[in-house]
Amino acid sequence: MKKSLTERLAILSDAAKYDASCASSGTVKRDSRASGGLGSTEGSGICHAYAPDGRCISLLKILLTNFCIYDCAYCVNRSSSNVERARFTPEEVIWLTLEFYRRNYIEGLFLSSGIIRSSDYTMEEMVRIVRELRVTHNFRGYIHLKSIPEASPRLIEEAGLHADRLSLNIELPTDHGITRFAPEKKPANIRRSMGDLRLKIEAAGEPTLRTKKRQRFVPAGQSTQMIVGADGASDATILATSGRLYSSYGLKRVYYSAFSPIPDSSKNLPLIKPPLMREHRLYQADWLYRFYGFGIDEITANQAGGMLDLTLDPKLAWALANRAEFPVDINRAERERLLRVPGLGTKTVKAIVSARRFRRLRLDDLQRLGISIKMVQSFISAEGWSPRRLIERPDLRAMFEPQPEQLSLL
Repeated sequence: MKKSLTERLAILSDAAKYDASCASSGTVKRDSRASGGLGSTEGSGICHAYAPDGRCISLLKILLTNFCIYDCAYCVNRSSSNVERARFTPEEVIWLTLEFYRRNYIEGLFLSSGIIRSSDYTMEEMVRIVRELRVTHNFRGYIHLKSIPEASPRLIEEAGLHADRLSLNIELPTDHGITRFAPEKKPANIRRSMGDLRLKIEAAGEPTLRTKKRQRFVPAGQSTQMIVGADGASDATILATSGRLYSSYGLKRVYYSAFSPIPDSSKNLPLIKPPLMREHRLYQADWLYRFYGFGIDEITANQAGGMLDLTLDPKLAWALANRAEFPVDINRAERERLLRVPGLGTKTVKAIVSARRFRRLRLDDLQRLGISIKMVQSFISAEGWSPRRLIERPDLRAMFEPQPEQLSLL
């Protein structure tokens, strides 16, 4: 019996939860009110995700289909899995996107898919969807498309003309892991596609000789997703791979997805599910690398086996392991040193540097800036304040560790 549209929507929206990177930050401002189209990248609605700049956004996040010809061991939708299958037609995805937007449920579309028939066939179906939304229906909302690395460059290039962001998944941190758990996918092909996309994005960013205008091509850039915990790679290996991806392909974001084992003894996968806290710590470490000037080797050097501390955030764990770097004088230290103080973010450091031009700062000045005094007082000196021997206390770590909770029996 053919499933109803509602039933398929339930199946394919649930299947899409394994795809990360659905925030719409980084794209251009585009609004239909000036052009008579549909949608906006800046609108409001029922929000389900947060962009890095703090905006709450809502996207229709679905798979075109969860049928797949590939048998990747870590994927719930692999060909050998017994999950319930469903498929949309391109016309149904277009209709859903437009109707959900008209009802103010969403601000855009996040579209991914299993591979059906071939990579080119699947990619062609997805490109048709975004092309018709943009050209036929003048949809101006945000579109994030999960591209297929093995698809022809022509299709990926056309997708970039209509989508705000494209993702090309790196899958796993190491080539060995991909070969072992996703043998149909070729790491070299994935990297080549990412490199080609970077070149196209950079070329589109150059003004033309005649009009001096830049071509609109993937304005929010490309991102990738990495499965964490399926192949046993350490956090140091994962972050080192991310660092190479950022520098080599100009990625806007690497998304980490904690692996949830699927019962199947034939796949020889780890039986222990890594905690979601590990995924969270990787995001924090990634942030330190990209915006705080930390080296990846610094972040992972203090834990056995190249793993991050799950109890404390990476910056605090680094500070406790490098107490000789503290205290930092907030009235004199350069910005780079202030960024290494636990409890100080990029915005608060900017505020400190600005405020100290007019007066020497005290702890109560920091408190007025919204800074947690409990967090920073062990690592800074200020006017009228010195941590004295606080930074040398043997139980300093215990002061920051979360308190144990009594589990309920009910």
